[in-house]
Amino acid sequence: MLKVGLIEQPLHTRYVPAALIGLGYLTAIGTGADSYWVPDHINSLFPPAVMTAKYVGTARLVSDIEAHYDPWTVLGHLVARNRWGRRRLGIGVTDTGRRNPAVIAQAAATLHLLTRGRTILGIRTVARASNEPYGVDWSKPVARFEEAVATIRALWNSGGELVTWDSPFFPLHNAAFRLPPYRGTWPRMWIASHGPRMLRVTGRYADGWFPAAFHYRPKDYAGGLQSVRSAASDAGRDPLSVTAAGMFFVLTGHRRDHIDEALDSPPIKAIALNTSARVWARHGVSHPLGEHFTGAQDIIPQVFDEQTVLSLTADVPRSLLRKTLLTGTPAEIVDQVAEWRDHGLQYVVLSNLSGIQRSLRRGLSANLPFGRILHGLRKL
Repeated sequence: MLKVGLIEQPLHTRYVPAALIGLGYLTAIGTGADSYWVPDHINSLFPPAVMTAKYVGTARLVSDIEAHYDPWTVLGHLVARNRWGRRRLGIGVTDTGRRNPAVIAQAAATLHLLTRGRTILGIRTVARASNEPYGVDWSKPVARFEEAVATIRALWNSGGELVTWDSPFFPLHNAAFRLPPYRGTWPRMWIASHGPRMLRVTGRYADGWFPAAFHYRPKDYAGGLQSVRSAASDAGRDPLSVTAAGMFFVLTGHRRDHIDEALDSPPIKAIALNTSARVWARHGVSHPLGEHFTGAQDIIPQVFDEQTVLSLTADVPRSLLRKTLLTGTPAEIVDQVAEWRDHGLQYVVLSNLSGIQRSLRRGLSANLPFGRILHGLRKL
C-alpha cells in the first residue's frame, strides 16, 4: 500500500505564531497520513517579491514567506505538545552546508529518542540560497555532501568509541558520540538526489530515495530508482530496503476554472524558476536564467524584484506547470500519483500550494479538496 506524508512550511503566522504548523499536523492526523514533515530553509525558494497580498490572499495571514522557523525546534515543539495521534516526523530536507554533520547526527538522534523511533532524516546537498548569502562555502557541494553522510553514519555506528579520520571537509579528531540508538535503530536517512553521482551516494548510504518530483517524469523516476538500487546492490546492501519516496507540490481546488486561474498567476508561474533548464526544454522553451541553469539548487530568489519576476515568468507554458506540479481535482491528482506508483513510487510526501491564490476565501477553502486527496491516496 502507498504511504502518504504531508510537508508544511514552518512559517511564522501573523496572529498565532504556530498556527500553520499546528493546522498541518492536525491535517496529517485527521487524514490518516503516515508522517508529517517540515523543510529546513532559512529563507524561501520562491520569489518573495510576488508572494505578497497583491497576488496571494493568504498573505494577510502569513505576511512574510521569508520568516521560516528552525525545523528541529518546530518538531521538538510538536513532540512536546502532541502526545496523541503520533506520526513519523521528518526533516524534508536539511542540508550539509549550513549544518555540520555532527550537529545533524545529534539533532536527528535526539528527535529519534524523543519520538520513540519515529524520525526520518531527509538530507541533501546544499541549496545556494540557504548558504552563499550567509558566508557558507558553496564549492564542491556533492563531495561535501558524500563526506557529511559518511560522517553521520560513522558517528551513529561508533558504539561510543572515539572517531578519528582525515578529511578535506569534516576531519574528526577523537570525536565522541554517546547518544544511544532507540531500541537498536537510528533515524531513517532519506537522501534527496537527482544527478548520477548523488544517486550512487543514495544507494550506498540511504534508507530512502527522496527526490523532488518536479525534476522527473514518471518514467524517468523509474530509471533513477533503478540507479539507486543498483548502487545499493554494488555496496552489498539489499536494494529493496531503499524506500522509493518523492516530494510533490499540489495545486487543487473546488473548480477547474479556479485551478486554471491559479496556474496563470505570477506566484505559481514563479515556482517554475525552480525547475531546471532541461525540464523547460522538454516544453520547447528556454529557461530565462540560462540554458545550463539547474533550478532550485542554484536560484537566489531574494534578489529579484517584482518586475523582474514578472518578466522572467511571462512565457511559462501551462504544460510545464502541469508536469512539474500535481494539478487538478482530487480524483485527477490521485490518478496522477497512481501513475507514479506504477513506476515504483512507494511513499508520496505532498506539499500543498493550493492556498497560493488571489482570493483569501478560495485559498483557505482549497484545504478541503486537498484533504480529500490525502484520504484518496490512502486507498491506492
